[in-house]
Amino acid sequence: MTFMETVMRQGHLEDAFEAKDITELVFRTMRDLMTTEASDRVAAELDEENEIVPTEEYKPIPDDVSDLWKDTNPVVGFLSRVQGPMKFDSDSFLFRIRQEAKLAPGLDLETVICAVFSATKQELSRERIEEIASFLPQKIREMWNKA
Repeated sequence: MTFMETVMRQGHLEDAFEAKDITELVFRTMRDLMTTEASDRVAAELDEENEIVPTEEYKPIPDDVSDLWKDTNPVVGFLSRVQGPMKFDSDSFLFRIRQEAKLAPGLDLETVICAVFSATKQELSRERIEEIASFLPQKIREMWNKA
């Protein structure tokens, strides 16, 4: 499965657009907790080619995980690089995503976040996985480790 298919299936999401939006939101919240250097190391690993070749029976949903990791708002991206990592707890992490995600009724926020975490971990080395965990608040770190 491609990254986006993993997020969709594990998160019980209806379509790739919804999966893309929630992934960008989770990534932005994660990046806000990380140093610029750590975020750049994650970006570099995600940028490595993990190409899945389509066949007659299998046509993957196109996705470029490295593009999802990058901030789509250049001003916000610049400011986050300049200001450094933010400090907030697990409840604030979940609150930020809940406020912006606009998930369909019946979808569990933590399940969707874990789907993004699971798909992300498939793309990264053990070293990056552990580095990301070191920046996450306790409950979110537990979700990351279980994903």
